[in-house]
Amino acid sequence: MKGLIFSIKKYAIHDGPGIRVTFFMKGCPMSCWWCHNPEGISPDKIMVERVDRIGEKEFRKMEPVGKDYSVDQIMEIAGRESVFFEHSGGGVTFSGGEPMLQAEFLKESLSALRNLGYHTAVDTSGFASPESYNEVLPFTSLFLYDLKLMDDRMHQEYTGVSNSLVMNNYRMLAGSGVDIIVRVPVIPGFNDDEHNLKSVSQFISDNMTPNLLRVDLLPFHRIGSSKYRRFGLPYRMGETIQPSQERMIELSNYFSGLGVKVKIGG
Repeated sequence: MKGLIFSIKKYAIHDGPGIRVTFFMKGCPMSCWWCHNPEGISPDKIMVERVDRIGEKEFRKMEPVGKDYSVDQIMEIAGRESVFFEHSGGGVTFSGGEPMLQAEFLKESLSALRNLGYHTAVDTSGFASPESYNEVLPFTSLFLYDLKLMDDRMHQEYTGVSNSLVMNNYRMLAGSGVDIIVRVPVIPGFNDDEHNLKSVSQFISDNMTPNLLRVDLLPFHRIGSSKYRRFGLPYRMGETIQPSQERMIELSNYFSGLGVKVKIGG
């Protein structure tokens, strides 16, 4: 069994506790306007043109985005980083794209990692079948769970899908006792209005669990905009700018009323 992965990040410090290895898995059912990993949306391998410049010369070549990995290869990569896990309390995170789209491979990988005592995390949009979550749940130490928009019409407009499945899956995970970190992307002009923020806060409060470790507020950035040009994709965020530090502190103070830790950034 193999999984399709488009990037591997070592020494990751924003994808769960400690120093981690993060595997970014191909395929996502959402098409969020602000996505900073557009190369991960397609579930298939894609070819892109790479341009290297040396002085005034350009060197162009086509290269694939996405590579097949076996569970053994995942274990080998994790094993080489295990000393950092041990000293920092880190582990392995699967992100994307949406890792739950490759649920069978994800389950096998998580199971193998947990058998060796590694801390495991799944970074998810929440949009996958409840059965898939139940399959990986016994082998997952932590879910990093996105909550973007509470209004279903707006969720469909800006992500391409309804949020009903996202909300139902969150309720299920909150009731399971698994550790959760909620991630709220802060997108100026899209979801940072008082109505949405109040709705997100109320939803978290209504489904409070002692295993909710933290709420992360993730400020929008334009770092991924260059990827859209590289992959020939339309960039829909226009001139949207990153929220100020003052605004992020204001939002942090707002969410701290939930009685849980709040962090700016991942």
